[in-house]
Amino acid sequence: MDIVVDNFTRKYGAQKAVDNISFTVKTGEVLGFLGPNGAGKTTTMKAITTFLSPTAGDIKVGPYSITKDPDEVRKLTGYLPETNPLYPEMPVIDYLKFVARIHGIPANKIQDKIYEMIEVCGLGAEKHKKIGELSKGYKQRVGLAQALIHDPAVLILDEPTSGLDPNQIVEIRELIKRIGREKTVILSSHILAEVEATCDRILIINKGRIVADGSANELRKRAQGKEVLHICIEDADPNVVFEALKELNTVETVDFVKDKPNYYEIQSRTNYSSRREIFRLCSDKNWFLTELTPLETKLEDVFRELTLK
Repeated sequence: MDIVVDNFTRKYGAQKAVDNISFTVKTGEVLGFLGPNGAGKTTTMKAITTFLSPTAGDIKVGPYSITKDPDEVRKLTGYLPETNPLYPEMPVIDYLKFVARIHGIPANKIQDKIYEMIEVCGLGAEKHKKIGELSKGYKQRVGLAQALIHDPAVLILDEPTSGLDPNQIVEIRELIKRIGREKTVILSSHILAEVEATCDRILIINKGRIVADGSANELRKRAQGKEVLHICIEDADPNVVFEALKELNTVETVDFVKDKPNYYEIQSRTNYSSRREIFRLCSDKNWFLTELTPLETKLEDVFRELTLK
């Protein structure tokens, strides 16, 4: 089930929380939705789930509009908000039965759906406990179960691993990846490594506008612009090497690498590579080149570059 966001704008008074954004998420795709606090992520996710109406534009889930067919959109959508909507005094099974009834699941199918969710979300050992007795990781699993129990085609997850320990994050991440093979998923997170490991595509929003859209590799390549290399040349005077590297036509800057003797960081001129020139220089000088490593732009660097403007 595709999600189509079409010129969506949402205002709070005179302030535009989201400013005329458009994007599509295809069936079976896991989209990572990134942005600093206040960028418009949660507003957009709440609009997709019909919790908010647009000031302008529209959003469709499959053939249904959030403004014209909100009840149909809700049937197709599972939502885990940042604040998990749980009742701590209810046992897990009772809570899932309550949610199933809200979604209108036929009474003769509720028991089977509950145990399916317990299996899918790994709640078997905790199913008879009260929700308030569960760890944060298991509470998130219960939140995912409530979002999935009516078998939605679309899943919206706002900070699903917030507050979890590293082991719990890995478990929830693997669960989301399994779910994403069959459903359309939008995942918001501040943990960039999690987004890169879980999502097929990343969309970055800043100040209510989309500033980047693509896979992690595509975003890094766009941000790189200039080649950066770390090289190690041994058995040669570092100052002589430094000056010789500066003279290469393809090199823009050269720096010594702190606390690493004989290492140099080289930034090439835009659209140029210095690798061939470095090899040739070392061959001509009989210098011992022991390492040449391209430095890949990190997703964190891309994020900062796009959201600090």
